[in-house]
Amino acid sequence: MKQLKYFAGGKWLDSETKKYMDVFNPSTGEVIAQAPCCTKSEVESAIKAAAAAFPAWSATPVMKRVQVLYKLRDLLDQHFDELTELVCMENGKAWGDAQGDVLKAKEGTEQAFAAPNLMLGDSLMDTSVGVDTILYREPMGVFSGIVPFNFPAMIPMGWLFPMCCATGNTMVIKASSMTPMTCMRIAELYQEAGLPDGVLNIVTCSRDEAELLVSHPEVKGVSFVGSATVGLHVYANAAKHGKRVQALAEAKNHALVLEDAPIDRTAAGIINAAFGCAGERCMALPVIVAHESIADELVASITEKAKALKIGPAWNKDTDMGPVVTAAHRDFVLNWIEKGIEEGAKVVLDGRDYKVPGYENGFYLGPTILDNVTSDMTVGMEEIFGPVLCIKRVKSFEEGLSVMNQNRFANGSVIYTQNGYYAREFTRLTHGGMVGINVGIPVPVGMFPFAGHKGSFFGDLHCLGKDGLRFFTESKCVTTRWFDEEEMKREKVDSWDGTV
Repeated sequence: MKQLKYFAGGKWLDSETKKYMDVFNPSTGEVIAQAPCCTKSEVESAIKAAAAAFPAWSATPVMKRVQVLYKLRDLLDQHFDELTELVCMENGKAWGDAQGDVLKAKEGTEQAFAAPNLMLGDSLMDTSVGVDTILYREPMGVFSGIVPFNFPAMIPMGWLFPMCCATGNTMVIKASSMTPMTCMRIAELYQEAGLPDGVLNIVTCSRDEAELLVSHPEVKGVSFVGSATVGLHVYANAAKHGKRVQALAEAKNHALVLEDAPIDRTAAGIINAAFGCAGERCMALPVIVAHESIADELVASITEKAKALKIGPAWNKDTDMGPVVTAAHRDFVLNWIEKGIEEGAKVVLDGRDYKVPGYENGFYLGPTILDNVTSDMTVGMEEIFGPVLCIKRVKSFEEGLSVMNQNRFANGSVIYTQNGYYAREFTRLTHGGMVGINVGIPVPVGMFPFAGHKGSFFGDLHCLGKDGLRFFTESKCVTTRWFDEEEMKREKVDSWDGTV
C-alpha cells in the first residue's frame, strides 16, 4: 500500500505518525493510498518552513514571481490528462467533470498572472503643500489553506495558492485526507517550475492538528472551504488570534422556474447543475422552485433526462455521473433521502439501490428526485452534497422568491425565465451572492469573486477577483516631505506637521 508523504521546506518527508487515513478509488471501493495524520510537530515544521521562505520570496520582484506561474501553467497543460485521471481515481468525478476541475486550477493560475498590475498602488502629489502620499500593497507572510475533498485541483491550486504565491506570500495547505494526491502532484509540478523551497507546503492531518493552522503566531491569514459548522469555528478562532480569515461554507442553492421558461432546455440545465459531480459541489442546484402551472411538465422532463444519465466508473469517458467520494458519504446521502421520505416528500425517481455491473463495491448512487418538498422539510433546507434534487411548488414569482430567501445559505441562486422584468427583480431581491439568469451553475470566472452570502460565507474578503488580491495583501501608506532651504530654517511645526 502506497503511504503518502507530507511536503515541507521543499522536501517530501515520511511522517512519524502511527495513524494513516485511507484514500479510496470511489469507482471500485478499493483503497489506493494512505495519507498520514501528521503530528503537531510536523504541521508546525511546515509553518516554520513557510515562515523561513517568506523574506526571500516576498523580496523577489513580482514579475519574477509570476514567471513561476507561467511555467506551472505550461506543466498543467502537459500533464492535463494525467491530472484528470488522478481526480477521477481519488474523487470519483466523471471524466468531463474532472477535466473541469483541472481547467479551473489552470484558470486560477492564469488570473494570478495579473498580480503585477493588480498590486499597483496609488499616489498623489501635493496632498498638502510639498507633501506626497503613496500607497503600496505588500504581502503579509504565511497563509494557511484548509480545503475539502470535492475539488482537489481547483480549490487549493486554483482558488488559493496562485494568488497567495504571486503576491509574495507563502502557504501551508491542509489537503483533504480523502483526496490529497492531486494537490500533491501539482506541488511536484511547482517544484519543476522552479518554486523556491518552503513557499508551498502540504500536510494531511486531523482537526486537532489543523488547529495550529488557525492559531499559530506565524500564520497571518486563513482560507477555509468546507462545512458551515467548521467554517464558523475557523472564522471565530482565527479572528480571536488576530488572523485575517475567509471561510467558504455550505450552500442550498435554489432555482426559480417561471411559466415562460423553455421546459426542455431548462430541464437540461437543471440536470447538469443538480447531478454534475454527483452533486458534490457547493454550487450544485439541489432545489427547484417551480411555478405550479408548469411544475408537472418540468418534473416529467427532468425525470426523463435523469433516467438517461449513464452512471459508471469515473474514468470512462462516456460516464455522465460517477460515484460519491466514500462509502460513509454515500450513507450520509442515503440517510437524507430517508429523512425526506419521512418528512412527506414524494419520490419521483429513486437512486438508492443503484448498482454498476462489474463495480458492485463502488460508492454509487443514482439520481434521486423528491417532489412536493415544502419549506418546513429539512431535506429542502440543509446541504446534502449528493445527487438529490428537491422540487418545491409555488403560485407566483413573489412566493418563489420568498421561499428561496428563507434559506440560511446564500451561495448561489438561479432563475429560469425569458422575462427581463422578473430577471431584473430577481437579481435585485435574491439573497444569493452569485446569481444565474438561465445559468444553472453561476460560478463567475476567476477575475470576479466567489461571493457567497449569509451562512455560506464568514469573513470580509472573498476568494478570487480583486477581493482575493486584497485578502493576500495589506496596504501601506507612505507620506513624504522634502525640505527646501526656507523650510529647514523653521524651528516650530504645528500639530499636524504641515499636512493640513
